[in-house]
Amino acid sequence: MRKKCTALILLLSILLPALASCGHLPVPDEDALFRQFTLDLFRQEVSADTITLHYTVQEPESYGIQDTPASLGSFSTDTAVSAASIENCLSLLQDFRYRKLSPENQLTFDVLKSYLKTALLGAPYTLYEEPLSPLTGIQSQLPILLCEFSFDTPEDVDTYLSLLEEMPSYFTSLISFEQAKADAGLFMSSRNAQDIIDECAAFTALGDSHYLFSSFISRLEGLSDLPPVQKEACISQHRDLIYDCVFPAYNRLAAAIAALKDTGTNDGGLCYYPDGKRYYEYIVKRDTGSARTVPQLQNLTRRQMAEDLSAMQSVAPLSGEDSSFALADSSPEAILADLKEKTAGSFPSLPEVTTEIKFVQEEMAEYVSPAFYMVPPVDNSQENVIYINRGHLPDDLTLFTTLAHEGYPGHLYQNVYYASTDPDPIRSLLSFGGYTEGWATYVEMLSYYFTGIDEDRALLEQKNASLILGLYALADMGIHYDGWSLTETVSFFRSFGITDIETIREIYDLIIGDPGNYLKYYIGYVEFLELKKTAVKEWGEDFSQKRFHRAVLDTGPAPFEIVEKAVKEKK
Repeated sequence: MRKKCTALILLLSILLPALASCGHLPVPDEDALFRQFTLDLFRQEVSADTITLHYTVQEPESYGIQDTPASLGSFSTDTAVSAASIENCLSLLQDFRYRKLSPENQLTFDVLKSYLKTALLGAPYTLYEEPLSPLTGIQSQLPILLCEFSFDTPEDVDTYLSLLEEMPSYFTSLISFEQAKADAGLFMSSRNAQDIIDECAAFTALGDSHYLFSSFISRLEGLSDLPPVQKEACISQHRDLIYDCVFPAYNRLAAAIAALKDTGTNDGGLCYYPDGKRYYEYIVKRDTGSARTVPQLQNLTRRQMAEDLSAMQSVAPLSGEDSSFALADSSPEAILADLKEKTAGSFPSLPEVTTEIKFVQEEMAEYVSPAFYMVPPVDNSQENVIYINRGHLPDDLTLFTTLAHEGYPGHLYQNVYYASTDPDPIRSLLSFGGYTEGWATYVEMLSYYFTGIDEDRALLEQKNASLILGLYALADMGIHYDGWSLTETVSFFRSFGITDIETIREIYDLIIGDPGNYLKYYIGYVEFLELKKTAVKEWGEDFSQKRFHRAVLDTGPAPFEIVEKAVKEKK
């Protein structure tokens, strides 16, 4: 799972510099004006909170960003301000003369315009959003982001400690947001509320063995500019802040959620909320990047599942002897090196980078995704980190394909490659989950054929993995768009041979708590398959895997309509 703290949410008016205010000065061309506009927008948005700034740029000064106060941000319920901000930015964007822009800037224009128009659709639904979703919510993400907050200078340590001091006020803002949701009849289901309460309790129960302590000491040790006596003082201050600010903030959040636990009016899909079906349509558009309607996506999913089933039926079923798989070297580092070598012929080459593998603390394994990639700053993509949750990776085959998803040629590869094209910085703040997770899932499926296992076995494993994701996608749309109950969801999975009630209940709760999440992976993946069909048709004999991959990677994260246009123009 690709981690990024925030996307571009509230866009304030930006006045273009009066570069041509004096008649005797040369009038800047449209490209220069446009790049100034996107740079101003980037500076404003990336400075909105310290986590976003720190994770997006390593050297803010090189972007003209200085003296930003330490802040975790806050939560707003003002839909009118949100809508007005987006409309203002759209108006400024559309003032540019599109045909006067370079092809690169036209692409940035198209992507930004699409992003803003989609964001405008979601502006009325601010209180429908859920920042405390299972696995991917703030309560899970923020500790990891704090653990990975790099210490390049002593000032970074001061900033980090200031952020810990901000935790009580930040969580107060979060609690106020959840209370506003409850007042509007939009609070989460009681089961999901209990999951959040349990997760907060597990977080604080770690006490002195908490990973925030060990990670802080480890980062301090790597900072040579800080004398030992100051390091000891920082460690003492850090301990006080964890016990005085961080743990109490989580305890307050748990207590607030417990008080609101039974205020939810809906334990079912989004379609049971007022205007909930329209909100779900917005989520699907935002999270998949697909222009298709929900019914069209349901048909696309069923068609792909039928193709997968047909392919599975074309080969002999696995025997018991065929079902085992063991790697000669199952270390993550060895697997990544193997993947990098085996995929080189089908993917464009990358600059050399370093990759550090870290493991999720065992006590938190239940509440964290199976693995995730930490997106590096736009001005330093050489240092990369992948987290592995060993509690969710039961065998070598799962580990291999998961590292393909997170590493080569998945998230790490895609991010490093795109950074090497030197894109407009604003593109780094525009989140397109369908592209990023779709790409990672697409290459994860390809990775089954790089494992070295028998070709028929690889096909069966890959198609089975694709089918399971397709089932989750159909269930997501069925629950939130068609209003499936738990009973109907059980019947659906049983029709595909999945009969364990507790497993289905867990899937149902995850889908209820994080609408559209599975669609990012599956619909994004299938849209890449559809793009490949388009490329084969358009390019004919000139088609190659490497050429196709280069075309979509050069375009970068974007809605699939824009990626398709770019592919067709590569003819």
